[in-house]
Order: sequence, then structure tokens, then C-alpha cells
Amino acid sequence: MGEPTVRRRRLGSELRRLREAAGLTLEEVEARNPALKLSKVSRIETARLGIKAPDLDALLALYGLDEGDEGEAVRAKRTVLHRLARDGARRGWWQTYREIISPAYADLISLEDDAASMRTYQSLLIPGLLQTAAYARATISAINMTSPAERVTGLVEVRRARQAVLSRPSPLEVWAIIHEAALRPQLADAPGVMKEQLQRLLDLMELPHVTIQILPLHTPPHPGLTGPFTSLRFPGTADLDVVLVEHLTSALYFEDPGEVAIYGSAFEHLRAAALPLDTSADLIAKLKDTL
Repeated sequence: MGEPTVRRRRLGSELRRLREAAGLTLEEVEARNPALKLSKVSRIETARLGIKAPDLDALLALYGLDEGDEGEAVRAKRTVLHRLARDGARRGWWQTYREIISPAYADLISLEDDAASMRTYQSLLIPGLLQTAAYARATISAINMTSPAERVTGLVEVRRARQAVLSRPSPLEVWAIIHEAALRPQLADAPGVMKEQLQRLLDLMELPHVTIQILPLHTPPHPGLTGPFTSLRFPGTADLDVVLVEHLTSALYFEDPGEVAIYGSAFEHLRAAALPLDTSADLIAKLKDTL
């Protein structure tokens, strides 16, 4: 069996959380509805098995999210969970590149594809969704070190294809806080790359769904000192928000609501410490003009 999709893992994780919140064991679920066998529900929760709409409705009824409930929050939660169930096995365009991208990276692309909004803090790099092709190539080559040119080219194509979420009919809403240090790398072999990248940021700031703030070099100690992070929110409910923390060879996803809330608070602190929007744009333009 192939690697379960991130949609299926998110659905399984949320169903387990709902069951535990309802105070039910797997044995009790089966006792209340014999069609929901313990082994079956366990495999659904661990993302080893998908789920059909009737079984999902039956589980949600046991967990207190009845179809007839008129509460807006319950309706939104049911809609999100049914979408995850329906699309759980769907593979996106990024599967074409499965030979060169890691499962964690595929998960990120899938999450971006489903998300309504993104909040990201970056300390040394321009966020991937905001990069030019030339900047992407320069940074991907540096990070991947010994990768052959064809793999780098493929990764650049993936990064550019990801940016389609900014121009879809209901575009991803992005709020990026970028440390000033990320605006100042010296690309000696391609001096025009950084200038083009800074202009790209200025162009994107004109879009109503893209917000960019710069965190100045001399900012006092702040939560971003631990490193960059990205949080993604999905339509209808905050219960399934996800936070991504990337490392050189791996990535961690945080889905626990308590942990997600901590990163949300960190982002608010960073947003308060960053320059206002107009001042951020002025700084980007000033740095571009010095190149």
C-alpha cells in the first residue's frame, strides 16, 4: 500500500480526537454500532484505510456531530471532514514529481492546495510561494548541494507550480513576515537575481490577498529566534489547522490544537514587532535600489 495522503491522515487524526472527546473507546464504538468494527475504525484513525460517507456519518453521529444539527460550527466541521474523506485518496499534480520531492514536501503542497490561508515567518529565505524562478534556482542549488542539475530544475518547476494557489479563483490568503536578513544575501554570480526578487515582493504586495511585513535587523529578542515556521488554516474550522517546521533533511507537522495555538501567538508577536506595511514596502524598495 502506498503512503497515505495527508488528507487521510488529517481525517484519521481528527476522528480519533472526536472519539476521545466523546469519551468512547474503540470497543464502545463497535458496541454501539456493530457495523463499525474496532479494527476498521482503528485503521481509519491511523490512515491505513479510507472511509465512505455513510460510515463517516455514523461515526459523527456517535461523536455528537449529528447531520440534523443546525449549529454553524457543526455543519462546517462536517463539511470539512466529508471533503477530506472524499478526497482522501486523490493525488495531486505534484505526484508527477514524486521521484524528486520528499513525502513531507508533497504533504506541504497538498495542504497549500486545500488551505484558505497561510501565515509564515521566514528568517533567512524568501517564502517559496513568493520566489522568482531565478531566486528559487539559486537557493535550491545551495541547499541541495550535490543534487544534479536536472533535479534542481525539477524542484524549481515544483516551486513555481505551487504558486498557482495565489492566482486560483479563490486564492490562498498569505501573510508573510520576512526577516530583513533574508533580503540581503549576496548572490555574486548573479547580481540581478536579488533585485528581481525584491521587485517581485513589491509586485505581490499590490495583491489584496498577499501581505508582507519585514522584521528589522535590530528587533529585540522575539519568538522567531527558534526558526521559521508556517501555519495553514482551512475553510470552515480552525480545529484542523497545521503548523510546519522545516529542517535540512526533514519536516515536522504540528496538529495538536494547543501547539498550533502557541505558534499562532508567536506569529502575533512577530506581526506586532515587524514594520508596518508601508514601511516594509519602503525598505524593500530601498534595498532593491542599492543593488
